[in-house]
Amino acid sequence: MAPQNLEGITPRALEELGKLAAVHGYSSPEAYLEALAVRSDTIERTLSEARNAPLTRKLSTDLGEMYQGNALTYTQTQDSNSVDLILTSPPFGLVRKKAYGNEASEAYCDWFRPFAMEFHRILKESGSLVIDIGGAWEKGKPIRSLYHFDLLIMLVKEYGFHLCLEHYWWNPSKLPSPAEWVNVRRVRPKDAVNTVWWLSKTPWPKSSNRRVIGEYSDSMKGLLKNGYKAKLRPSGHDISENFSKAGKGSIPPNLLAIANTESNSAYAQFCRTNGIPIHPARFPAKLPEYFIRMLTDPGDRVFDPFSGSFMTARVAEELRRCWAGTELEPDYIAGGMARFENGAPSVLPDSKRSAKYEILAPCSLGDTDDVPMPADGGLTRPKKAQ
Repeated sequence: MAPQNLEGITPRALEELGKLAAVHGYSSPEAYLEALAVRSDTIERTLSEARNAPLTRKLSTDLGEMYQGNALTYTQTQDSNSVDLILTSPPFGLVRKKAYGNEASEAYCDWFRPFAMEFHRILKESGSLVIDIGGAWEKGKPIRSLYHFDLLIMLVKEYGFHLCLEHYWWNPSKLPSPAEWVNVRRVRPKDAVNTVWWLSKTPWPKSSNRRVIGEYSDSMKGLLKNGYKAKLRPSGHDISENFSKAGKGSIPPNLLAIANTESNSAYAQFCRTNGIPIHPARFPAKLPEYFIRMLTDPGDRVFDPFSGSFMTARVAEELRRCWAGTELEPDYIAGGMARFENGAPSVLPDSKRSAKYEILAPCSLGDTDDVPMPADGGLTRPKKAQ
């Protein structure tokens, strides 16, 4: 590729371009512009290769279709402004790659850019993009990667998405991890949440929190029963008498407490019986149910580009939404098809029942100042007790 020609740029513009290049880690404006040109060519090449890649329909229902192939192959067959909700959990950018094709953290945004471009194109103006994405740790260090925040900033700054509200999925059944920093060296609390980015093409996507109300807490039930005196609270919030009037339910917070206990599900049992690898990063049905109910109507189109075990597809089917799902791995396709077999049980049997989880306050065991701190912040691994 020919070197970038900066003739005609004013000194002030060149100075600012140099600053921007430095922020992004480039030694000169020319190197930065060259990298942008290479990036653009890479995106176009990726989309071109996907256009010519195979895409095989593996299953269809009255409402949806399951495809084996690249999500970019599917999206390029779709009209612009045709999808109401893209809901997915892409491969996490873990530093230590696992068996399901994770991209390295430092290349994650570059890998995601073609998808971002296509997602923005096929989404309706009233549509939403929801991405469940786990965090990662720097290799060999108890510090966090910023890749999922970099992804969010890229989607907003480069592709014009709006961040409606970040959500945090708390999995009460998640084991303490990473074990090295939590259990062995004891220098970090356990990582118990995934970030879930809810984005949209406009600041006003279709949504209603009335669709996802839950049961009132015991304290709220007591307040509604006994009444609440309207007053100005110390926080500055002016609480009116309407606060003590009962509605149909409680508006949920953006902390989603949903246990992931699918290890004993019909899907998992089918995979074990048939010698099919179980997808290692499945989310529970309640997670897609929450966003599908809040952001779509029956008959709307839901797309999961990284379908995995096809949980999003199954939930969409049960909620009478039209759906499409793509997945590259044939083993995961085979497992996902089990969710649609005749007689397959519902994945939403408890949708009308409340599940309550308790978070106990930390620092509740009295004075612990006698516990010694690691002298070097945990750099030295403690020796095993003899």
